[in-house]
Amino acid sequence: MDKKLLTIQDISCVGQCSLTVALPIISACGIETAILPGALLSNHTAAGYSGWTFNDLTDEMPKILERWNKENIKFDAFYTGYVTKTQIAHILQIMDKAAVPGALRIVDPAMADNGKLYAGFDDNFPQEMAKLCKGADYILPNLTEASFLLGIPYAGSDYDQAYIEKISRDLAKLGAKNVVITGVSFEKDKVGASVYHADTDTFEYYFNEKIDVAFHGTGDVFSSAFAGALMRGTSAIQAAKIAADFVVEAIKKTLDDKKDHWYGVKFEKAIPSLIKALN
Repeated sequence: MDKKLLTIQDISCVGQCSLTVALPIISACGIETAILPGALLSNHTAAGYSGWTFNDLTDEMPKILERWNKENIKFDAFYTGYVTKTQIAHILQIMDKAAVPGALRIVDPAMADNGKLYAGFDDNFPQEMAKLCKGADYILPNLTEASFLLGIPYAGSDYDQAYIEKISRDLAKLGAKNVVITGVSFEKDKVGASVYHADTDTFEYYFNEKIDVAFHGTGDVFSSAFAGALMRGTSAIQAAKIAADFVVEAIKKTLDDKKDHWYGVKFEKAIPSLIKALN
């Protein structure tokens, strides 16, 4: 029987991030994808836009769960992205009440980048996000999010492999079974991800070429492709490879239009490469 994944995050109507990225990418992986939007935004909140609208949908979450329970709707996996503090308790309940036995939990603690929390998140938010990471099968923080989750200073680019392995083990102590840190780089022209398996205390790494340009939403693109590949039965390191390669291809498809298309990557144009990697 085909598996169903539920992704819980916001809808930024414009900006190529969150649900507008997750739904098409995971669907392209051949996985039936259900969505639960936590908020509706006119556009994403990153620098470049002067403002945004925000419609909080938190109150709908328990109502939707109640209906799902009546309809006996269950999911084989959950993947969370950008959520708010008040939604975390509801999400944990959904993961408990709307899951098939052994359902996978994938948490992208989308809350920060470049040493700073996203707009709208206060200093206590990482402690709440840690509750969502507890019991997750996979968490996928970038280096900034890892530092906030652990309450340590952001290292910037001043780190080595020993540092990555220490914070991975520390993140696993929050209760995550596997830790995937994104944006890891030990060489100036390479970037990728580390994968830590807490049960065996082992590490795997994958690196691709580093393109010296920054686009919004690449973390969402990576996490969505990772979740889709994982649901297809790949190993975690293979899912990380597929996701990292997909991000690089999406960036390349955007480079010739980076001035006007600063708000995200043209992941749609890279989807054929994702499908090819999965087949």
